[in-house]
Amino acid sequence: MQNHLSSQRVNNFDFLRFLFAVFVIITHSYALSGLESQQDLFQQVTNNQVSFSSVGLSGFFVISGYFIFKSFERSSHFYEYLKKRVLRVFPALLIVLLLSLLFVGLIYEGKTPLLLNSSFWTYLPNNLSLYGFQGVISGVFDENSYHSINGSLWTIQYEFSLYLAIALLFFIRGRPIFITIAISFIALVMLSMYHLWIDTFGGVKILGMQGLHILNLGSFFVVGSLLAILDFTKWNSKILVSLLFITILVFFKIGLYNQVKHILFPPFIVGLGFLPVKYISNFSKYGDPSYGIYIYAFPVQQLLIYLYKPSIEIFIILSISISILFGYLSWHLIEKRAMLYKQ
Repeated sequence: MQNHLSSQRVNNFDFLRFLFAVFVIITHSYALSGLESQQDLFQQVTNNQVSFSSVGLSGFFVISGYFIFKSFERSSHFYEYLKKRVLRVFPALLIVLLLSLLFVGLIYEGKTPLLLNSSFWTYLPNNLSLYGFQGVISGVFDENSYHSINGSLWTIQYEFSLYLAIALLFFIRGRPIFITIAISFIALVMLSMYHLWIDTFGGVKILGMQGLHILNLGSFFVVGSLLAILDFTKWNSKILVSLLFITILVFFKIGLYNQVKHILFPPFIVGLGFLPVKYISNFSKYGDPSYGIYIYAFPVQQLLIYLYKPSIEIFIILSISISILFGYLSWHLIEKRAMLYKQ
């Protein structure tokens, strides 16, 4: 979700991240419209094994795991690596939080005066800290099916924590064998915990993060990093990606996708990303709107529900269109400029 690939690199990753951001919007559209009982298309065709949003989040974390590890390899020291990660996440996050507080003032319906509402004052620092995620300001969207202003932001704490985990590898920098062993061991442990002991660890909370999401999303990230360590591009091919796709379909058919998703999905996504497709591989020449789409879509959707309550079809179309606009504005006005400070 967070790493922008240079437009000079010929691949499909910018388009894939864009697609994954749109996937999240589609699933959220049903929930925010109060139609949570209705399944999106992915849920229907996979017998409720995955939704658009679960595919989107999984894909984000796979791609992030791969390229964040590459960023670690390119960084000369810890502070350079951390600076890049902070500049990629926080400037755009700060702006969306500030803009959210501005529109809160226009639609606030609470009985307590807004400036005396403690949840108004804690919204910015809690969410900017990542680990104090706060979705709700009382008196805002109280009549919507979901009261959260920006429910999508909960995943950022998981991703940034994984960035920090990768930073620990600087302690064994220059020892590639140790790094490979460490990442392989962590992947094995996380996969074992998710598939064998999820009932034990799924409900555990660490810094407000739930064990289920740490193990699920974290496994996609770690396996993505492992593919980077193993230099996946050396053995990637159209045949391999096709076989992975067919195998995934088979496991969907027999209802066992959840048991194999962390093994099959990451190489499929990374492999697909490195097989350039005409036009799609040049998608990034207009910028990388995926992060902006992701962090603006939820408040955009909540406002649409609050103001218009459109039909689900119109709601999805408007949500995607407006969020894409905000995504490109965020990239060109905030994110791209912030990244200049990496140097």
